[in-house]
Amino acid sequence: MFAEKEVAAPAPSINTDPIFVAIEMSRSKWVVGTHIPTSSKVGIHTVEWGDAAALLALVERLRSRAADVVGIADVPVLCCYEAGYEGFWLYRRLAAAGLRVLVIDPSSLLVNRRAKRAKTDRIDAKAMIRALMAYNRGEDQVLSAVNVPSVEQEDHRRLVRERQSLVYDCTAHTNRIRGLLLTQGIVGFDPRASGAERQLDELVTGDGRSLGPRLKDEMRREIGRLRVVLEQLKDVSAERDAIALGKTIETPHRDQGSADADAAMIASLARIKGVGPNDASVLVREAFWRKFNNRRELAAWSGLAPMPWASGTVSWDQGIAKTGPAIFRSHMLQIAWRWLHHQPQSRLSQWFNERTNGAAGRVRRVMIVALARKLLVALWRYATAGLVPTGAIIA
Repeated sequence: MFAEKEVAAPAPSINTDPIFVAIEMSRSKWVVGTHIPTSSKVGIHTVEWGDAAALLALVERLRSRAADVVGIADVPVLCCYEAGYEGFWLYRRLAAAGLRVLVIDPSSLLVNRRAKRAKTDRIDAKAMIRALMAYNRGEDQVLSAVNVPSVEQEDHRRLVRERQSLVYDCTAHTNRIRGLLLTQGIVGFDPRASGAERQLDELVTGDGRSLGPRLKDEMRREIGRLRVVLEQLKDVSAERDAIALGKTIETPHRDQGSADADAAMIASLARIKGVGPNDASVLVREAFWRKFNNRRELAAWSGLAPMPWASGTVSWDQGIAKTGPAIFRSHMLQIAWRWLHHQPQSRLSQWFNERTNGAAGRVRRVMIVALARKLLVALWRYATAGLVPTGAIIA
C-alpha cells in the first residue's frame, strides 16, 4: 500500500478589514468612533478640538492592538468626517500621515425618519462607522464623499467667493443708505455717484427740511464704507478679468509659485459669446474643477436635476433637487437667460423656443431651469473635452 501523503493544514485567514475611524466634530471637542477588525463593538473616544496629534496617536494605538491579533504590522485605516466649517485641513493632515480619508456630505447619511429621534455626537459617530463599513464593502449608495480640492484650487476659488461677498456688501450698504433717506421722504439718491457726500447738503426732506447733522454724519460714514467696498470690488474684478483674458496681475502679497491649472479653462469659456469673465470663473472655480463621470452626476451635484416621486399608482414631479449650492443655481439661471439673448441661433435656444412657443409666465420660468441644466452640461463638455455647443458663436 502506498503511504498516505500528508496534507498541510490551510493557513488561517487573516482579517484584512481596515480600522474604521469616524470623527464627529463640534466646537468644544471631537467624538471619535472606532472599530478594529479584532472587535465587534464600536469604541467611542474624545479628543480636544483641533488636536490632530492626539487623533493620530489614537490611531497608532488601535493599529498596535489590531496588529497583535491579525499579525499585520501596518493595518490600513479608513477615516471619515462630515464636511462643514472645519474645511479640509484635517483631511490633508490625516492623508499626509498615510491614512485613507473621506469627507462625507452630511445630507447623504441615512437617518431615522421618526418625528422625534435621539441625536447625540456618540450616536452620530456610531452611525458614520456603520456607513463607513458598508461603504468599504462596496455599498457606494450609503454615503457621498465630496471632492476635496487641492490647496491651490481652494486658494484660487477664493477670488470668486470674495467677489460674491463684496457684491453682497455693496448692495447692503446701498440699500441701507436709500432706506435711511426713504424715512425722510427722499428717493432717487445714488450713493455710488461721484460727490455723493457733497450732495447730502442739498437734499430736502419730504416736509421741507434739511437733513439732520447726525443723520448726515451717519450717511457719510456709510458712503465711506461703500467706497471701500467698491474699490476692493474693482481690484478683485480686474484680477478675475485678467485671468479670463490669459493675463496675470502682479501683486506684492501673492505667491507667484502657485500655479493655476484651471486658468486656461476659464479663458476658453470666456471666449463663448454670452459667457462673461465672471460666468467663466464661477463655472470653473465652483463646478468644473470637480471630476464628474457623466452629465447625470453634474446635474445631480448642481441641484438642477428633477426629483420624481413614484410609488404604486402615484407618480408626480417634485421639481428640481436643489441639492447643490443655491448661489450657483441662481447664477446658472442668469447665464441661461443671457444665452437666449446672445446665442439665439444655437440649438439650445431653439430647443427652448420650440417648447415655450410664445408662452409667458410660469411656463418660461420652468423651461429656463431645464435650459440651465442642459447649458451647464454643454459648457462642461466644451471646457473639458472641447465640444462646442451646437450653433454657438465662439469669439
